[in-house]
Amino acid sequence: MRRRCAGLAASLTITLIWGLLPPGTPQAAEPTLWGYGVRGCEAYLAAATAAQRGSPTELARYEDWLAGFISALSLVLGEDVLRDTDLSAAMRGTRSYCRDNRDQDFFNAAMDVVQSTARLP
Repeated sequence: MRRRCAGLAASLTITLIWGLLPPGTPQAAEPTLWGYGVRGCEAYLAAATAAQRGSPTELARYEDWLAGFISALSLVLGEDVLRDTDLSAAMRGTRSYCRDNRDQDFFNAAMDVVQSTARLP
């Protein structure tokens, strides 16, 4: 599953990651995001509901994606972007964001949590 990234949050993340690449590395004009981050908030909320009903597999995949995303940002920035919170709090934050923004994707929910926790621009 993939989707062309758009918006400030996606641009910020891509810019941070590109900063790690050696000078002269070719870069696509419109990077493509992969994985559970590109899935919509509706799908994520459905996975959360399924987990509450005893089927946690799909929700665990979102949590794994979020853990990797946060780990990558922390490495790029050289600091713990979740500060004194944990992954469970980040998952609750993404769920809250998705409830209020059902037309968005999980990537934007994750960026909202990171931006509010780390106070990124």
